[in-house]
Amino acid sequence: MLIGYMRPSQDDPTCSIQENLLNNYSCQKIFIEEHSSAKRRTQLDHMMAHLEPDDKIIVEKLFVLADSTRHLVELLEQIDEKGAFLCTLKEGIDTSDERGYSFKAIVHHLAAFQSDVISEKTKQGLYEAKQKGITTGRPRKPDENVKRAIVMYESKKYSLAEIKAETGISKSTLYRYLEN
Repeated sequence: MLIGYMRPSQDDPTCSIQENLLNNYSCQKIFIEEHSSAKRRTQLDHMMAHLEPDDKIIVEKLFVLADSTRHLVELLEQIDEKGAFLCTLKEGIDTSDERGYSFKAIVHHLAAFQSDVISEKTKQGLYEAKQKGITTGRPRKPDENVKRAIVMYESKKYSLAEIKAETGISKSTLYRYLEN
């Protein structure tokens, strides 16, 4: 049986992209998570519990299925124990293909997967911070320190190291303010 699995992400919050891809594969059953959280993945648990030999799970990409490299390894072991297979559309992985993959390809896919994990968690964190009204990014230097650093620099009595020690304003930050 072809089994599709989807879960929301920052780039596909309604799973519409994943749904379009899975519809092309004529999945007999599709499991859809209601949230993107790594916890309480009830549909994933249900799907894994009911896998039969020769079933094939189809996902858009590895990150849809797993939240970390360790989680991916655990899921792959469960899939293998049940005699089932995994197909990822983005990475082009199909564990039912007996030819296997080169080590280089495997490492490349794992690196891309880890990058997806980090990217998704960063996007989620930024989104949550924005919802709470928290300003993201590097904090700006206090204006009085910048003004004092400029006065010190223009007096030509202080070295850049002394200005930085006194005000906490780096050379690059000072030059950036001087250009404006």
